[in-house]
Order: sequence, then C-alpha cells, then structure tokens
Amino acid sequence: MSTGQPLASGKSQIFESLLWFLPDWVQNTVLVLIVLALLATWVIRLRNKLARRRALRQPQPQPVPAMRYDQGSGADHLGPYAPQRRPEDSSA
Repeated sequence: MSTGQPLASGKSQIFESLLWFLPDWVQNTVLVLIVLALLATWVIRLRNKLARRRALRQPQPQPVPAMRYDQGSGADHLGPYAPQRRPEDSSA
C-alpha cells in the first residue's frame, strides 16, 4: 500500500504540529528566522575558523622574561639604597 511518497520525519512532524495553528505570516516569519539563525551560525563558524588560521600563520610574539623580585622599578625600586642581601646560613 505504498504511495511512493516518503513519510515525513519525526522532526518535521513535530515542527508542523507546533506551527499549524499560527497564521501564515507568523509561520513564514518563524521559518525565515530559523534560516537566518542557521546562516548566522555558519558565518560565525567560518569567521572563527579563518581567524584561527590567520593567527597560526602570524609569528608569535616572544614571551617577556619575568622580572625578579629584586629588580623592581618605579616607586617600589630602591636601587642602590636597597639593603644588601646576606649569604644564606648553610649550617641549618
């Protein structure tokens, strides 16, 4: 008793049952918004993929060496007025 027509999928049946009672202009608006959302996610993914690819091609900046605590600068830097470090006591 096959008519040759494929049966609608479960997703499309659920979608139609949610929208069948709405006016046509609302149904069309919802469909357009869904298509726009899908296109927007596709464009965002493509843009992020291209940005990632560009970032990998550009040379990476060299890391800045960390300053030691006794090489301060600005208001915290005592310079030649800093107290001299004592050698550590090795008898402990």
